[in-house]
Amino acid sequence: LELGWISKVHVNRPAVVRHAEQIKKWRTVKGNWQAAWLLKAVTCIDLTTLSGDDTPSNVHRLCFKAKHPIREDLLKALDMHDKGITVGAVCVYPARVTDAVNALKAAGCNIPVASVAAGFPSGQTPLETKLAEIKLAVEYGAREIDIVISRSLVLSGQWEGLYEEIRQCREACGEAHMKTILATGELGSLDNVYRASMIAMMAGSDFIKTSTGKEVENATFPVGVVMMRAIREYYWQTGNKVGFKPAGGIRTAKEAITWLMLVKVELGVEWLTPELFRLGASSLLGDIEKQIFYHVTGSYALQHDLATA
Repeated sequence: LELGWISKVHVNRPAVVRHAEQIKKWRTVKGNWQAAWLLKAVTCIDLTTLSGDDTPSNVHRLCFKAKHPIREDLLKALDMHDKGITVGAVCVYPARVTDAVNALKAAGCNIPVASVAAGFPSGQTPLETKLAEIKLAVEYGAREIDIVISRSLVLSGQWEGLYEEIRQCREACGEAHMKTILATGELGSLDNVYRASMIAMMAGSDFIKTSTGKEVENATFPVGVVMMRAIREYYWQTGNKVGFKPAGGIRTAKEAITWLMLVKVELGVEWLTPELFRLGASSLLGDIEKQIFYHVTGSYALQHDLATA
């Protein structure tokens, strides 16, 4: 914990917002380049279902889609059918981890199961309960844990308390990778986003993640820029690479490509792998597959042409 790194942080909000507006105007790639970027995006998706009505059957369906994210004939047309393209992970609630692990094992694939934990999405549970939930999710077979921080610790400037909470969560994760959700839409300022990002990395997070997807404001480009620059600064200071995961409200193929481009510009090509970049999404894969269908066939997919997750 190095509080000196964050004691004098000031983010130039107008400059960040201007930069974010320019990002939205970036021209997207076309043709084969677009198809290549979209397939890269697929491999970085955490295919997610976090609904109160999740059942073993819809988790099983999600896992099948995770293994076969794009129709086989479309991949053959792109000469990518033998490249083993799958999503990055399947993300579910702790109670559905066993269902996902069993479904993926039956499908004969090694896609990791990620579980949200630590009082998701509000974070308003005692630390002891958060730690117990993490340990149970790992025991059930989750290889990645998406924890959520207590926003009150950020809003009240309790940086030592935030560090200690995340550190204990990291310890409870054991060998599982830990993604720390900052819930940036509820942190009050971009200064706090930067500070919370730094504290999360100092406490041992393998990834920092924008949102739960349940807030009013989720992944935005200004927040993404601030978090990526914190990751870059942390890398320069320590030599440790921490991953980045935007999540919540990312629904279109164009948005996915823009996030990939932003990561390339801010962090470099080495971050464009599932080990260092993930897209948290539930409906994004459907739009990506539609765009690939159009690229291959020249016509728009009808509702019955593509399987839904």
